[in-house]
Amino acid sequence: MKLVYPACFYRNEENDGFTAVFPDLPGCVTCGSSLAESALMAEDAASGWVLDEMEDGNEIPQASAIDSVVPDDGGFVSLVALDMDSYAEKYGNKAIRKNLTIPAWLNTFAEAKGVNFSKVLQNALESMYHQSVK
Repeated sequence: MKLVYPACFYRNEENDGFTAVFPDLPGCVTCGSSLAESALMAEDAASGWVLDEMEDGNEIPQASAIDSVVPDDGGFVSLVALDMDSYAEKYGNKAIRKNLTIPAWLNTFAEAKGVNFSKVLQNALESMYHQSVK
């Protein structure tokens, strides 16, 4: 899933860095020692914010139109692109417990082989996911 959010960037006079604030993501603020670093930090902070919401089962906020976002004096607005599939694959780690039902004979076979049911299901679902996004 690809998302784009507007961020307000403000120069930090103390170190020539920039602070990034996301109006659509409450509390999502980050900074860097240069504009380039601030842009990378903004992408990471927003991705982490959205991933937390996704893992908690919350609705992801709709992004505001860039022309509707007005920064405070001295700031400017820029769009920040998020690749949530890539970010979640790298940093997502919240586990969800699922019950499943399989035939008894298959359970006996798998237990005799020492199969990790969670790992098999996770691998199969990841494979299906990667095939669906190609």
